[in-house]
Amino acid sequence: MLPWLKIRKVMLQYFANSGWQTILGISAFYAISSYIALSLAGESALTTGVDFFYWLAVTASTVGYGDMSPVTDGGKLVVAIYVIPMGLSIFAMILGKAAAWVSTQWRKGLMGMSNLHLSDHILVIGWNEQRTMHLLDLLIRERNTTREKPSIALCVKADIENPMPGIVEFVKVDSFNKDADMKRACVETASTILIDNPQDDVTMTTALYCNKRNPNAHKVAYFQDESLVSLLQEHCPKVECTPSVAVEMLAKAAFDPGSSALHHDLLSIDEGQAQFSVKIPETDYSCSIEQLFMRFKKQYDAVVIGYAPAGNVKAMVVNPKLSDTVSSGDTLFYIAPSRITDFDWSALTTCGVS
Repeated sequence: MLPWLKIRKVMLQYFANSGWQTILGISAFYAISSYIALSLAGESALTTGVDFFYWLAVTASTVGYGDMSPVTDGGKLVVAIYVIPMGLSIFAMILGKAAAWVSTQWRKGLMGMSNLHLSDHILVIGWNEQRTMHLLDLLIRERNTTREKPSIALCVKADIENPMPGIVEFVKVDSFNKDADMKRACVETASTILIDNPQDDVTMTTALYCNKRNPNAHKVAYFQDESLVSLLQEHCPKVECTPSVAVEMLAKAAFDPGSSALHHDLLSIDEGQAQFSVKIPETDYSCSIEQLFMRFKKQYDAVVIGYAPAGNVKAMVVNPKLSDTVSSGDTLFYIAPSRITDFDWSALTTCGVS
């Protein structure tokens, strides 16, 4: 093997294990030594201010525009023996180091090792394989119907990679109750937190922790054991709990055939009508359910099915009386072919202004 090839091989191995500081230092030495060598060779045209850095960059990167080149014999030897071989090695190492860094960052994101930088996002905590995948799919579809289109992040303890790279943010933690871990998932800045774990006790402790770290977020916890719902809401009344309703659906379908299909239709945004909600803006608005019902049907082909006074779901009124009145800050629940994102509240306020 030629001496230069041996030297180049050693340099490649050295640079591969070197940090950016070392590479920048060698690059600076290369530029200074090239400048000195060309100056001694009498290449005044190549060592003039910005022209030198321009020429050195296009030469070392093998672009070689040809607009500038050495004219003396000594300059040509310096370029052939030192500038080009050394420049090629350094340029290749910089590109290799940059590519390796990008690859590492991508791999860290895929493995959930990176820190997230999100706010007002939807944070899904827990992994239930296909159920979680179905949940993420539904969240993505629902998000596409909204104007805000919040980011979705999945936080797990399971030994998996990001199931939806490029679509869903992903972070892997050791514990759902450790500040350092959950800070990586931006739990404190999430607008919505969905908690669904295979073990109800983990769901319970995670819900308590999230309620402490982010009391203002909309939190929903899924339990298989309905007895734990009252226990959690006793300590965290603002956490919305969703118990398993599979058995209830079976009983309902037994006496009212088609009930399961009806509920599935209301939950799915892909099949027929679906259920949505909207908060009445703070505009001193007041209107009776009777008037609102007719306007929703005429303007949006939607049906008002209930409301939550001041957004309090515990006080929700389903199938309200026509004489009931809703006002600013209340949350309306309605059935429609798709989510309505362009409510004309100015027209709806003709129902009455308080």
